Amino acid sequence: MIHPTAIIYPNVDLGENISIGAFCIIGEGGGEGGSDTPDTFIGDGANIRSHTVIYRGNRIGSGFQTGHHAVIREENEIGDNVSVGSLSCVEHHVKIADGVRIHSQAFIPEFCVLEEEAWIGPNVVLTNARYPRSKNVKEQLAGVTVRKQVKIGANATVLPGKELGEFSLIGSGSVVTKDTEPKSVMVGNPARKIAVLDDIEEYN
Repeated sequence: MIHPTAIIYPNVDLGENISIGAFCIIGEGGGEGGSDTPDTFIGDGANIRSHTVIYRGNRIGSGFQTGHHAVIREENEIGDNVSVGSLSCVEHHVKIADGVRIHSQAFIPEFCVLEEEAWIGPNVVLTNARYPRSKNVKEQLAGVTVRKQVKIGANATVLPGKELGEFSLIGSGSVVTKDTEPKSVMVGNPARKIAVLDDIEEYN
């Protein structure tokens, strides 16, 4: 079902059994010239909740979900069964693999990579500019790489260009200033390794 107040540009190709809520905008920035060539694709079974804005050039798999007021900028690659929570923002040229969960009010900037089943808690901020507003800053952006099944707790911040090793656990409120090893448990500001995931009974 597509709500009658939703705006779907002609550059959008939708799969089957899709729900699009009130006041959503899909394909923003496209179709001004009257072209009906699809350059945004959303797969089967999506549930796009009210006031979500999805820009043109996105390739989104099946089972996609958003909360309310989510923003997905241009030319992202998004896999199957991905969820983006209310008021979260995914900037352009981001790669998100299958099964990723992004909770509410998270910020995912340009050139980040989120691998399979990564879990991004509420108010998490990934960054990509080492020296904001500096000379040639746009040419020097470096997104965060979040390897598979990494879990990032609420209100954590990850600095530009860092790589979080697969299965890492980042504690709430942590500030990650360096790459993390696989299965490392990181807490604090700056985040430091206090354990490995195998030490935590709930994950074994």
